Parts: sequence; C-alpha cells; structure tokens
Amino acid sequence: MSITSMSKVVCNSLIRNSLRICKTPTTGWTYRCHRLYCAAAEKPAEGTETEKQLQEQIAALMKENENLAEKATDLKDKYQRTLADRENVRVRLQKEIKDAKQYGIQGFCKDLLEVSDVFHKAVSSVPEERIKEGPSDLKTLYDGLVMTENQLLSVFRRHGLTQFIPEIGDKFDPSLQEAMFELAAPDKEPGTVAHVIRSGWKLHARCIRSAQVGVVKDS
Repeated sequence: MSITSMSKVVCNSLIRNSLRICKTPTTGWTYRCHRLYCAAAEKPAEGTETEKQLQEQIAALMKENENLAEKATDLKDKYQRTLADRENVRVRLQKEIKDAKQYGIQGFCKDLLEVSDVFHKAVSSVPEERIKEGPSDLKTLYDGLVMTENQLLSVFRRHGLTQFIPEIGDKFDPSLQEAMFELAAPDKEPGTVAHVIRSGWKLHARCIRSAQVGVVKDS
C-alpha cells in the first residue's frame, strides 16, 4: 500500500471516531477530541445577556405589581370613603325630609297661637260670678268661646302642637323659657321660676314659642 492511501485511511478513521485533525507549526499534524469542543459549545456561559434581560424584566414586573397593589389599596380606600359619604348624605336628606314634614307648618302654627291667646284672654276676662248671675246671652256667648277654644286646642294636639306651662319653683330653662323680669324672693331658690306670664308651645319636640316667666334673682 502506498503512503498516500494509508494517510487517507487514517484520516477517515479519525473522523469516524469524532477526532479533530489540526496542523500546528510545532508538532505538525495532530488531533483533538471533537466531543470536547461540542461539550464546550453546548455549555451555556453564566451571566449572559439573555439572563440579564430576564432579570431586568422580572424586576420591572415586580415593581409594576407593587405599584398596582398600592393603586388598588388607594382605590379601595376612596371607594369606602365615597360609600360613607353617600350614606351620610342619605341620612341627612332623610332627616331634612322628615323635619320638613313635621315642621313645615311651624310658621302657620305660630300665627294660630296668636288666635289661641285671644280666645284665652276673652274667656279668662269674664268673672265666674258674672257668668252665673248674668243674662243667658252672656252665658251662651261664653260657652261658645270656651267650646271654640277647646276645639282649637284639639286641632293643635292632632298636628303635634302641645302647650306646656312651667311650674312655680322649677329651675329656669333658657331653651324653653324666656325671663321677662327678676324678683327678690328670700323664701325661694335663686334661678327658679317665681311667676308665669305666658305658657309655652312645642311642635313635636321643638319649642316654637318660649314660656314667659319671672325668675328669682340672686340675693
């Protein structure tokens, strides 16, 4: 066999066995295992550009998630505040509607109280002896005034308008009473009611006309 043919056979055998043939200036022709080069090529290098990009994307997503969580918490807080404000508005409107129904006739009631005062003065100005001994026409007129006054008071009560009269010796209450004068009364406690000039009136729970009283002054 010639030298040329033998070289071809050796080369083919080395290639089949995954050997790499290379020529160097010092040693001439030599070979290295091709599988080592393949393994080295297949092994990924640490800290590649792709891994850095993935880490950056993960960090960005985590930051975005934190921002979204903060926004969700803020929106939830605003939503709850809005619900509370709406509930407060609803309760306030209901109260205003109720007050409007109950106290919408307050001005009209005050005007009618003036009429009631006139009836009361007319009835109380006639002495009892005059009614008993006087003519029958006077008694009829008197009875008519009393019946009219009672009917008016009944209408007042039906619509929530009630009369209150302070008791002598009661503690003076500025929310329900109006002090018209002060008087000295050593036998009474200072700051108490000593005299009632005019009764007071309430519309439901609201005082629409204070009672006029005289109060015991401090000694």
